[in-house]
Amino acid sequence: MLVRRSRAGASERLPYDCYRDLGPYAGVAAFLADLAAEHPRQAARHAVELRAIVPALDPGAVPAGDEQPIRFYPARRTAALAFGAAEFVAACAVRRPLTVHFVHTDAADETTAELLATLTRRLASAPMILHLHAGGAPEPAVETRPTALRAMLGDSLARGFYHHAARTAQRGRAAVTPETELAHWWSFTTGLATALAALGRADEALQLYAEVQAVTDDPKITMSAAYSTAMLYARHLSAADQDPATARRWLEKALVLADEITDERQRVVSKVFYEQGIALLDSRAGRAEQALALVNSGLAELAAVLGPRERWQDRARLLHNRAQVHLALGDAARALADLDEVVAFDPDNCEYYADRAALHRAAGRTSAALDDYVAAIRLGPHLPEAYYNRATLYEETGRSGAAREDLRRVLAIDPDHLDARVALANVDLARGDLTAAEACVRSAPAGRRDEPALLCTLGLIRSERGALDEADDLLTRALEADPGLAEAWTNRAAVRFERGDAAAAVADLDRAVALSTAAEPRFNRATALMRLERWEEAAADLTAALGVPGLAAGLRREVRAGLNRCRAQASARR
Repeated sequence: MLVRRSRAGASERLPYDCYRDLGPYAGVAAFLADLAAEHPRQAARHAVELRAIVPALDPGAVPAGDEQPIRFYPARRTAALAFGAAEFVAACAVRRPLTVHFVHTDAADETTAELLATLTRRLASAPMILHLHAGGAPEPAVETRPTALRAMLGDSLARGFYHHAARTAQRGRAAVTPETELAHWWSFTTGLATALAALGRADEALQLYAEVQAVTDDPKITMSAAYSTAMLYARHLSAADQDPATARRWLEKALVLADEITDERQRVVSKVFYEQGIALLDSRAGRAEQALALVNSGLAELAAVLGPRERWQDRARLLHNRAQVHLALGDAARALADLDEVVAFDPDNCEYYADRAALHRAAGRTSAALDDYVAAIRLGPHLPEAYYNRATLYEETGRSGAAREDLRRVLAIDPDHLDARVALANVDLARGDLTAAEACVRSAPAGRRDEPALLCTLGLIRSERGALDEADDLLTRALEADPGLAEAWTNRAAVRFERGDAAAAVADLDRAVALSTAAEPRFNRATALMRLERWEEAAADLTAALGVPGLAAGLRREVRAGLNRCRAQASARR
């Protein structure tokens, strides 16, 4: 790679071409590969995300599209990859100032555009300058050969780059017809449907599978289309459009067609796979025992026709399904045993560590939970939910500084993460940094600023600043949007109590107590009732608060002090 020096002494590289038809992460992948070669120690710290973006950095890896079975990633994973890559670039920039040019950024793939945007934000104060240029060298020739397009499509789907997969599949569908090249046409059609479903466009995917059913009666294709249609109705369509009964009918059709497969091994694998869809529907419908029987029989049938390590990802998925069913049945011990086995089968899947961490956490095994969250974050990589869950565990165990760092990471990856934003504001509020807490809430994306939880949190912050009228208005807006938000009733009651309206506070706290079993609303209502000299009612609330499990020691002391006061008043009145 040619490098030239700018007059300021910083290295300046020849432009990287970001044109979308060069593939996912075009331009930025080459840039990251060059940096990784120059900074191998930093690259090793970010190996998972760099290898996901630049597969050539892992020469021993099997091409993603060649894996059997293929692992499908959620579309949001690219945001986490961009975060990790930006952290890597920022660490490299500290060591040497750099000016970098990217061309064709106006025609970049979504993965490239997302990473460039993340880099721009992350490097705002770093000694690295990015120049993003529209246009550039002549655009490369567009690939039109069906075989090459199928390989590109398989690679993009397997790596979770669904916008590129959708474009490739659309190009492939335009190049072939079902009458002349059915195998190619089916590959492009199901690939497009898979990409669209992953991108939240399941209704369009449904139309594609309806087209398949209309144009061919090939048994293998119609079997696969029937199963995929079922999963759209069971999982991917909007909640209002999901239809378990329709999903079950399509699964039953797929199972009938699977019965006709002559190869015993393939027949068993296909039927077991489709029966897991039935198990999902049974579990959701409250028939957990039936679901468990299907999963157990599936595991036994796979063991009978497969070798010990064959289709290990499929076996891991079945064990993971069984863990979920055991949880539904209230058997956490068996669920944990299943997850232990799942992790042994598939030790590189972040989802399994995150689920096991939740079980460890529920059982009070904090250290084991933290270990699993670390693994989930490393393998995700930078899984926002793992950061968030680890943050809440840190907060529960008194490590608010570590919690704050994890919550900041969540929002850097996913600014729309509402729970993380509220939690971060509350952490800042608890440490007395009202300015940081308010900035956190007000920096929410424009489309989220009227979320009831954010209005409630901002109302609390403004009340702490003494802006009681504004706080009351914010909390009222939160309650108008979500009357079931107990925290908003509690917080508005505190504002009205502070303004001297104890009766209004009690009215709000009546609503909060009806919605929440927590001790705080009852304690607060008791406080307001004592202001109104309604001592017996206050004592009843305090007694109930004292019985809440896990009551914090400081609040317990205040509750007992309030009870003593109520008893003293009762004695004085006799």
